[in-house]
Amino acid sequence: MGRPLLNRRLSAFGTTIFAEMSALAATTGSINLGQGFPDTDGPDEVREAAVRALRDGHGNQYPPGPGIPELRTAIAEHQQRRYGLPYDPDREVLVTAGATEAIAASLLALLEPGDEVIALEPYYDSYAACIAMAGGTRVPVTLRPDPESLTYRLDLDELRAAVTDRTRLILLNSPHNPTGTVLTRDELAAVAELACERDLLVVTDEVYEHLVFDGGEHHPIAGFPGMRERTVTIGSAGKTFSFTGWKVGWVTAAPELVTAVRSAKQFLTYVSAGPFQYAVAEALRLPDSYFDALREDLGVKRDVLSAGLAESGFRVFRPSGTYFVTTDIRPLGESDGFAFCRALPERCGVVAIPNAVFYDHQDEGAPFVRFAFCKRTEVLEEAVTRLKQLAP
Repeated sequence: MGRPLLNRRLSAFGTTIFAEMSALAATTGSINLGQGFPDTDGPDEVREAAVRALRDGHGNQYPPGPGIPELRTAIAEHQQRRYGLPYDPDREVLVTAGATEAIAASLLALLEPGDEVIALEPYYDSYAACIAMAGGTRVPVTLRPDPESLTYRLDLDELRAAVTDRTRLILLNSPHNPTGTVLTRDELAAVAELACERDLLVVTDEVYEHLVFDGGEHHPIAGFPGMRERTVTIGSAGKTFSFTGWKVGWVTAAPELVTAVRSAKQFLTYVSAGPFQYAVAEALRLPDSYFDALREDLGVKRDVLSAGLAESGFRVFRPSGTYFVTTDIRPLGESDGFAFCRALPERCGVVAIPNAVFYDHQDEGAPFVRFAFCKRTEVLEEAVTRLKQLAP
């Protein structure tokens, strides 16, 4: 054929690094701390709710396009109970095939070709692909590592300077993958003020909302003044309940925004995960003690892996949230995260992800590597033992 098969919008996107590194983990028998999925299932009562739905014939055929009423009601109740955000389950909630579809449908629905989208770099790789599919233009605002506090922070002046007359929306992610940054109330207030001032939409990926450590809090930007009518909030069951394979996500927003997102979503998957929707409806009504225990357990695992990485010679950026810890490999005498991660399985029997894949300007992320700590403690301890071979 005389022309490339893959359209130009997607020509820069091949096989994801997650597929590559997970395949490498399988072929080498390595511990996979690359992709962010737990190695244990979530609560038994939630799994049994899915089995019960299957047996009772609930959701085995097409569920309603917006999602089953039981789940939409549970999502609305969750937003009200946790954050004081009221949503009408019939007009302001949409169930999606995971958060990834919610992001894709939101961007496809809300962007015109040429619209600019500001995203906090480094960012989850699907953001770049979805912006491209919608014909938008990525405008990265980079979270920069502070070598003293060993955290990543947002430069609000840089964010303001990035807004132009072509900017349509800000794509936000807090708690932030891969850096583990949790935006503060003051930072979110500044983002909200900017969005209102420049009449911008905000699409906010909050799938790690329940994974905030050290007594910190997650603050949905939809709750700030002027944001209720311009914010699309995206949530997911996968990270909160450890059933990532179910692919149940959702959107909460004003009716006009939900209608727009649904217009795109209905031509992507139409519907999905019928029986699992019933189970997630029950999961969202679990007592606060479940969410507290999840956060405490993952906080301990974060500390186990972070300490082990530091002892192995990495510079560790302590995450305030999410499943992930970012490290600097330069103290190990390394500077190329891709080469380091591709060699690590043979060297130590551990798989990680090079952060450069999350950057438009890959040199910015070249010396940084991400590890996932959503694994059993004994698995993390074994990974740490193997990684200590790297210690100078």
